[in-house]
Amino acid sequence: MMRIAITGGIGSGKTTATNHLQSLGFEVVDADEALTHVTSPGAPTLQAIVEAFGSGAVNDDGNYNRKFISDLVFGDSMALQRLNAITHGPIADWINEELTKATGKVVFVAIPLFREEHRGKFALDEAWAILAPSDIAIQRLISDRSMNENDARARLAVQMTNEERAQLCDITIENTGSIETLYARVEAVVRERIGDG
Repeated sequence: MMRIAITGGIGSGKTTATNHLQSLGFEVVDADEALTHVTSPGAPTLQAIVEAFGSGAVNDDGNYNRKFISDLVFGDSMALQRLNAITHGPIADWINEELTKATGKVVFVAIPLFREEHRGKFALDEAWAILAPSDIAIQRLISDRSMNENDARARLAVQMTNEERAQLCDITIENTGSIETLYARVEAVVRERIGDG
């Protein structure tokens, strides 16, 4: 079985690409889904987050308050390191568990914050990056996520650059146009790297 990481910065269209891969019949294991799982009500990881960051880490209904934590660690490298120390291990364990359940010829792993160490951690064969220029990503964040421009620029500024992502990955897929164009580019890379079946 081939294991391929899909990564991309905020506003790049990574989720659109992975959703399309799923529609084509491929299995996708998503790090965001892993986070949702390990921070479910009563989970030890959520308890550790509450102990580290306070009761604001959960909503009134007991669910993880992702916005509260995101706002808290944004721009605070020490807080982010603390959060990562709590969450990265359980997330990796969940991803590996899901990978062992995959049955197809290829499984994709959606990893927003892809690092070189993930290749060994998840026994990856390749890594693909979905890339969008910053001005396009900012416009998407404004129109699709209702961010104001300053927030969008600030979020983008603390992330890895497209050049850094390209150096880390084996394949880059530019997402500068329509959704249909992205679909076509993803399908072309699938044919090139995986084949038709």
